[in-house]
Amino acid sequence: MPADPLSILKTVYGYDVFRGQQREIIEHVIAGNNAFVLMPTGGGKSLCYQIPALVRAGIGLVVSPLIALMEDQVAALRQAGVKAAALNSRLGGAEKELLWRDIARSELDLLYVAPETLLKSLDRLKSAHLSLIAIDEAHCVSQWGHDFRPEYRALDCLADIFPDMPRIALTATADAPTRREIVEHLKIGAQNSFVAGFDRPNIRYCAAEKTSTTQQMLRFLEPRKGESGIVYCLSKRKTEEVAASLNDHGHTALPYHAGMEMKAREKNQRRFQLEQGLIMVATIAFGMGIDKPDVRFVLHADMPASIEAYYQETGRAGRDGLPAEALMIYGAGDIALRRRFIDESEAPEARKRMEHRKLDALLGFAESCQCRRQVLLRYFGDDCDPCGNCDVCLDPPETFDGSVDAQKLLSCIYRTGERFGQAHVISVLLGEPDERIERLGHDKLSTFGIGTAHDRNAWRSIIRQLVAHGLIDVDVAGHGGLSISAKGREFLREKPPMSLRVVKKAKAKGKSARREAKEPLPAADRILFEKLRARRLDLAKAGNVPPYVIFHDKTLMEMAARTPRSAAELAGISGVGEAKLARYGEAFLEVIKGHG
Repeated sequence: MPADPLSILKTVYGYDVFRGQQREIIEHVIAGNNAFVLMPTGGGKSLCYQIPALVRAGIGLVVSPLIALMEDQVAALRQAGVKAAALNSRLGGAEKELLWRDIARSELDLLYVAPETLLKSLDRLKSAHLSLIAIDEAHCVSQWGHDFRPEYRALDCLADIFPDMPRIALTATADAPTRREIVEHLKIGAQNSFVAGFDRPNIRYCAAEKTSTTQQMLRFLEPRKGESGIVYCLSKRKTEEVAASLNDHGHTALPYHAGMEMKAREKNQRRFQLEQGLIMVATIAFGMGIDKPDVRFVLHADMPASIEAYYQETGRAGRDGLPAEALMIYGAGDIALRRRFIDESEAPEARKRMEHRKLDALLGFAESCQCRRQVLLRYFGDDCDPCGNCDVCLDPPETFDGSVDAQKLLSCIYRTGERFGQAHVISVLLGEPDERIERLGHDKLSTFGIGTAHDRNAWRSIIRQLVAHGLIDVDVAGHGGLSISAKGREFLREKPPMSLRVVKKAKAKGKSARREAKEPLPAADRILFEKLRARRLDLAKAGNVPPYVIFHDKTLMEMAARTPRSAAELAGISGVGEAKLARYGEAFLEVIKGHG
């Protein structure tokens, strides 16, 4: 194998040029230095340790959190002609000993290992000839992070056990305090930090108020039939219900949650990896181990826990760089439930305060009248111009001075006793008497009928926005009763101005469903592209590997557009390395030539 990074990039991976800071990081690690790398998903993080491991003598040791993720990465590397293996609990005793023999003989280029397996195997690994240690998903080190794993915390011992070994920690998700914590705890050295930014320009970010979750999901998914995607739900029960509903409406959906048997979970995850056009309906138990590049959308049917969780979960879309979409549907109940989870947790008060701040940042993103990409990147310390592609840029929200309406709403909640749900409070505001309102005497209150300037839908939106602003508390453990928070009482005393979003009227069915994004291929090229995808699927089934480890969609699109007629021309396509050209070149050239 060539010792020059650029030659390896071309011969192994099939690319002609490095992106962004890749070359600088790779040369830094080859020279024997530590590195902390923050790079957005799809930005090419893995090359930052894989290429140095192929250049330096010895085995590159890669710490990875999930077996499924390891296995997919090993499969992809083997397809590219790299000698890679994973040391994990799925190996039998004889298989493990054979692998340890290969390690002792330095017959591997890269060895993937879970942190707990690494910690148990330190004595044997000390005698191995290692070239570097890479710690992937390094944000799992952070005690304050949403993916904290204690065994990752224990990896600080590697600096003492392998003092002369370059160590590279990589993540796509870490705000400034988390970055500092990772660098300090793993003893990387602040001078060795490479922060490439957080922008994922190919993802369109959208958020919508919950009205009818099922109908909203179906409208979003209808034009996306045949595409792979993920729908995130908060509970196991909802995951099962949503998957069943989507299947009833003609989609192919699989559930995934911690309450399922391990075999059923693994089977569904494997199907999602291997097949095209499946929707995984999942709790947050699903995701970190997903390296599927052609996920075209991520839909949150419930609000995530924090802005970092949102960024990481939406980051599973569009890893191939092609257009992808992220839609979050949220309501007042979601917000209240998330706050309750934080308040009722056994975490220290300092952690609870931090989790509330992170949830508030997500609410700010959801309720903002600014470009969604700008709000998201600003949280992580990045900046950008308005993207022109999110829902706010494409259809800017109207705002109005809602201070008087907020006062009316809070006053009505107070006068009805701070124990009734939104439907009852809105009926009082609208002056709509019913048996219960009359029995309670709420038709005699001064707030009865003072809200007729808005309809019921608009008042629901105002309630949700005041919950997001922290003025209203919701009793999610009981019957959804509304009460005024300390911040809400302060608002009633001081009566400051308050800007609220105008609730948008629901668009006619069918009009909002079609995406604005242009097809990346003209119709003529798309026919050939689909033929190439079909051939790739046949080869993937024959080899029992995910289709994308053969070639990404982006590579097939370039084949369809350029129609190479020889092995030499095919070698010029981005993503076609020497091993894949030798293994698959003839099969794809046959499809191209047969297309005419």
